[in-house]
Formats: sequence, C-alpha cells, structure tokens
Amino acid sequence: MSERLTLPVLPLREVVLFPGVAAPIGAGRPATLRAIEAALKSESHLIFAVAQRENVDTVTPGVLYTTGTIAKISQIQRGLGGVQLLLHGENRATALHYSENGRYLEAIVREVEDLPPLNPGDPAFVGLHREARGRAAELGQKSGLPEDVVRQVLEGVADPGRLADLVAGYLEIPPAERQGLLETLSVEDRLRRVLVHVQRQIGVLDAQEQIKSQVQEELGERQREMFLREQLKAIRKELGEENEVVEVDELRKRLATLDLPEAAKKEVERELQRLERANRDSMEAQVIRTYLETVAELPWNKRAEESLDLKRAAEILEQDHYGLNDVKNQVLEFLAVRQLRQRAPQQAAQGNDDDKEAKGPILLFVGPPGVGKTSIAKSIARAMGRPYVRISLGGARDEADIRGHRRTYVGAMPGRIIQGMKQAGAKNPVFLLDEVDKLGVSFQGDPAAALLEVLDPAQNDSFTDHYLGVPFDLSEVLFIATANFPQSIPGPLLDRLEMVNFAGYTEREKLEIARRYLVPRQLRDNGLLPEQLEITDAALSEITTSYTREAGVRQLEREIGKLGRKVARKIADGGAERIRVDAGDVDDLIGRPKVHPEHKAREDQVGVATGMYYTPVGGDIMFVEASVMRGKGELVLTGQLGDVMKESARAALTYAKSHADQLGIPEDAFVETDIHVHVPAGAIPKDGPSAGVTMATALVSALSRRAARHDLAMTGEITLRGRVLPIGGVKEKVLGAVRAGIRTVVLPKENAPDLEDLPEDVRSSLDVHLVEDLDEVLTLALRGARFEAGHLVFDGEAPIEPSLVAKHN
Repeated sequence: MSERLTLPVLPLREVVLFPGVAAPIGAGRPATLRAIEAALKSESHLIFAVAQRENVDTVTPGVLYTTGTIAKISQIQRGLGGVQLLLHGENRATALHYSENGRYLEAIVREVEDLPPLNPGDPAFVGLHREARGRAAELGQKSGLPEDVVRQVLEGVADPGRLADLVAGYLEIPPAERQGLLETLSVEDRLRRVLVHVQRQIGVLDAQEQIKSQVQEELGERQREMFLREQLKAIRKELGEENEVVEVDELRKRLATLDLPEAAKKEVERELQRLERANRDSMEAQVIRTYLETVAELPWNKRAEESLDLKRAAEILEQDHYGLNDVKNQVLEFLAVRQLRQRAPQQAAQGNDDDKEAKGPILLFVGPPGVGKTSIAKSIARAMGRPYVRISLGGARDEADIRGHRRTYVGAMPGRIIQGMKQAGAKNPVFLLDEVDKLGVSFQGDPAAALLEVLDPAQNDSFTDHYLGVPFDLSEVLFIATANFPQSIPGPLLDRLEMVNFAGYTEREKLEIARRYLVPRQLRDNGLLPEQLEITDAALSEITTSYTREAGVRQLEREIGKLGRKVARKIADGGAERIRVDAGDVDDLIGRPKVHPEHKAREDQVGVATGMYYTPVGGDIMFVEASVMRGKGELVLTGQLGDVMKESARAALTYAKSHADQLGIPEDAFVETDIHVHVPAGAIPKDGPSAGVTMATALVSALSRRAARHDLAMTGEITLRGRVLPIGGVKEKVLGAVRAGIRTVVLPKENAPDLEDLPEDVRSSLDVHLVEDLDEVLTLALRGARFEAGHLVFDGEAPIEPSLVAKHN
C-alpha cells in the first residue's frame, strides 16, 4: 500500500490535470496563494491539484472532487493579479481527508495505481493501443501541430496508461468528462474512452475543414466576381459609361429589397442581365430600365395598416353624407363581414383551400349623377384607413387600358390597374372604377371583357398585366365600381358585382345637404365668411325647385356658387357688408328660373289624366290627353312615344272598346271616329309600360265624356283584361307627384312594399290607393264615378237594374 502524504490543496476551476502532463495554471485567491507558498517551502514542491465540482470563489471540502493529481510546481511567475504556475502532473491520488488549518486547505492523500489489463499481449488490447496512438497522431496533425513534434511526443510515452493520460490532457472536452477519465483506473477502459473522444474530435475538425473550404471557395468566387466587376467598371469608366453602372447597381439594390414572387424574381434577374449587357444609349436599355423601375415601384408586399372600427366608420359616413341610409347600412354590413372574417381563427380559413379569407363582394354603386357614389367610396377608404385610388373608365375603348401593352410595342406602358396600384403604394387600397357603364368597344378589343379577370375574386390573385408579364396579386384590393345605368354593363361583368342602388334625394334631403355641406363649401370657395352671407331655407328651396332638375345636388351646388359669386362682388365693391338672401331675392341675383316643373292641373278636364314617370334625375308628373273627333276609326299617337308606350295605348283602347257598355261609353262612340292620344313635352322621347292606366283613364274619360280628377296621379301597367301590373321607380314617381302638389296617388297593389322607401313625412301626408283592376282606377280617377254590378255608374244616373245585368251576362 502506498504511503499517505499531507499536501496543500490547489483547487482548479474548469481544469483537470492529468499525470504526465504539464499545464500552466493561474492562481489569485488568497487561500490558494497561501497553499502555493506552503508547497514551495517544502523540499518536494508537491501540491495536490484537484478540480472543483462547482465554479465558486470560496472553496470548502464539499465542492472538491476526491480524485486529483499530485503535481510538482516547476515554474512560478508572480504578477499584480496573482501568480502563474507551471504544474507537472506526477501521479493520481485520492484525498482521504480534507482539512483547514486556518490559512489554506490541506489534504491527506494516497497515490492510486493504474489497473493494467489482465493480458498486456492480448491482440485486442494491442490493437486498441495502436489505434489510440495512431488517432492521437492524426488529431495532433489536424490540430496544426508539426508532424515531427507530434511523433517525438508520442514516441516518448510507451506505457498505454500514460499515453491515455497524455492524450486526455489535450482533448477539448467538458471538465466533468475529463474528471471521469481521471477517475478511470482501468487502463483499457481509459484508453477506449479516450479513443472515442479523439475520434469524435477528428470528426469535428473534418467538418470544420469542409465548411472552411466551402466558404473559401465561395469567397474565392465572390472575390473573382468582384475583381471582374471592378475591371468592368474601370473599362466602362474609360468608355464614359460609369453612370450606367451606378444606375444598374442602384436598381439591383432596390429590387433586392422587394419580396418578389418566384416568377417575378426570374424575370427581373433576366432583365437586369440584359441591361448590363446593353449599350446605355440604346432604345433597348431605356425600355428595360423603365420596366425595372416600374417593377421596383409596385407594392408587391407592402400593406396599409387597416382599421375596421364599425363605430368610427358609421361616424365618418354620417359626417360626410346626409341621407342614403340604405346605402350606408349596406356598406357597414360589408365592413362588418370583413371584420368578422379577419377575427376568425386562421385554421378555419385554412380548412378549405378554395376559401380565400380576404375575399368579399365587389360593390357596384348604381344611381343618377351627383348622388354621392364617388364620395361614398372615398369615405369608405377613410373609414378603413386604406389608400384611395380612382380611375375613370368613361370612354375607354382599348383592352390595353386595363391590361397594358406588351413591351414589344414602342411606348408600351402598364394598364390603368397596375398604374393605380403604383399610385396607391400599398397592396390593399380602395380602388374606385368610375363609370363602368361608359366603357366602349372597338376593333382594339373590349375593355369590359378585360375587367372580368380583375373583378373576379377567384382569379384576381394572379392578374397578369401585358406589360409586367408576371402575375400580380389583386386579391386584397377592395374594388368599388360606379355606374349610372346598369343596363349598359355586359351581363358577365354585372354578374361579378353586388349592386347598391342610390336613389335621388328628396327636396327635404337636398335642403339639408345644401345647409350642411354645399353652402359652407361655396362660402369657402368664394372667399366669404359665414357672417357675410346668410341664405334662408326658403331661398334654398326656391333654388332647388325652380333652378335645378336633378336627382343629385351638383347643379344645386353650382347655383349656390353662382349666388355666392354675385354676393362676393357686391361685398368686394363695398356695396354691402352683410347680405341676407331670401326666396324673393334669388331671381334678382341669379336670373329668372330655368326649370319649369309640372304642377297639378287647376281643374278637372274631360280626356286629361295625370300620370307619373321616372327619369334618372328624379320623378315627375305628366298629362295624357285624349281627344275624340270625326274620322275613320284610327288611333293617332303623338308625343315621341316609344314602342312599349304605343302598345299600352292600343291595349287601353281595346279594353275601352271591349268594355264599352260597362264603362258607360255610348254605342256610337267608336263609329266614324278617330281617337288622338297626346303626351305633352313632345320634344322628349318617352317609353315604358307604366303609363297604361293613365292612357286608359284618359281614353275612357274622353269617350264617356266624364271629367278625370286633376288632384290624383296614377301609374301602372295594364293588360287587355284590365289587370293592373306592378312597375318600378315608385319612390321617385311619388316624390315627383308630391312636388307637383298632388296628395292622392294610385299604385298597383303589388307595389305596396315599395312605399317603405318613402320618407316618413311624405308617407304620412299621402292618400295612397292600391289597385288590382282598371275598374278600381276608373272609380277613383273619374269624378263622381262608382262601380256597381259590373258597371261604371256616375252620380246623377239611375242605378243599373239587375235584369239588365242578367241580360248582359
């Protein structure tokens, strides 16, 4: 048994010293320095070097391993921060006991001998020894040590155990694993474990070398490319083409920052290479440069921050527009759907590849001019926080207006859609396609057909402009189209749009719009202060009714502007400081009235019935006049009537002839008699079936010599059997009758739901009669008429006898 030694303890942090290995150690802790001084005072200069389990400053016996190395201090170098030692490991040792003498740690240690293999000549052990020696030499060489030094060191160690300790001392492995090797007494086990670590480290070095060579190769290629580019730059500088190189480099940098789709990346790279090869002053270079600049300016993945706050959107729409409640509700419903779809979990949208999350209907605003279609679209963009882009399609006749020209053409440019996206600067603008019903068709193609792809949510995520030549994603764009007449929009295009109808404003709504928006705006535009001009409600009503005839408010604003300019001149001349305009002053300021709306007739007349009609600028009344005269039994129709209206007149006459005895028409009324039906305002073309009941009333009134009521207006289509069929435009027609001073209207019974579109104040002031048959219309329209036993009876006539009714039947 080896003798016991009492030695000072040198605690090692993150270091394990092996026997037979020399290692430099730094020490600076006071207790450690005192232990080193004690070792130096002894003759042997021995110290017990043992690793700490934990990296702590204050060392206690509990943080030290029990197995360490008896080491000899070979050299020492003192400094300000401590000392530097060169330790040489002598033997393994086990600490039997640690103690503190008040100045440093001491240990009672005993040397530990290696456990040699049972048979040193065993081929397996000999092979293990040789393999470990060979791999150690390889590791030394790969680590950068000279081959002769490695060979010399390894040849100086013949013992397998010492070889394992020597190699373990230079391995880059964690301290815990190094301590494990130190504690492994079996030479064979230690040699095997060291071999595994050596092999692993060789593998790491090989991988590092491979990565290094790849990097060097790549750097070499880049350096070569940079060298060639520098040469090319120098050559171009000599040729005076230096600016072109700078431009191409700038373009390349700009395009590199874009997150382009794969197809666009390939096209851009191809064009950049062509631009580098092309002569700067050539036409081809100009075309390529323009193309690449267009690509660089497009918002491929730039989005505007969208806010879908419904309350704020409702406030903005209410601020910007008065009335249009149906339109506002539809717009808010549309925004609510978008908000809910954005909140929905992503996996719900990903569950079906065909379900595009951001898709929604494409809105079509339909209505007469000046009712706020374009401004509502602008308000939607403001409410959503998106950029607003408007392009006018009125008169566009070329498909290239939408899709762009191919780059092979001189002066080629992108279509209006891509130009609008460039203008928006974001992928998700509100895009207004104004006047889609005014698209033309020519030999250059049909632009409406080109719009089919743009406005189809299933296709527009890969819209390909002829100029770009690569797909561009339009799926996040909110498209809004406007039109005056949906009949002019091709069917396939209309099928992709969700229609939102804008009706004309009532007189009351126009008055409110003028007061809230038009007058303040015109005061600003004409340099007037609110206290300098006051326009009364009566004056605004006078301007609305006598100077404008429209569904919207554009003409009304022009007339208010004209009045403002007249007032501005008076104030500028010093003629007045403040002017108040009332209804009687309007004529003097802006001239005599330009519009002469129809008013109800003053009295009942024979052969004159009042009808209602619809125009895009609002409804109005019309008078249908019928006269009976000697002739050959012909029907004469005048007043620029269309085919449908003429057919209504013939149907009315046929009904009158076939029901003459029931309608109180004399038997000889149709003999040698011509009937003339005229609709005044002969210069204005008229058409439509809704004047059928009016014509029938006028004809029956003329033939029966009974006056028709002047305070009643009617509309409806008739059949030969006398049925009254529903018509359209009820709101506008009734409002036109109200403007003319009529409070009693006759409508087809099936149009009853349309009365809900009327303002509440108008609906409550009207006397509405809903009818199904012409008999009911005549009972109401002819003065003093009533229907008894299938016959029209007038006041003052004897009742129909039942026997005559039976005879007639």
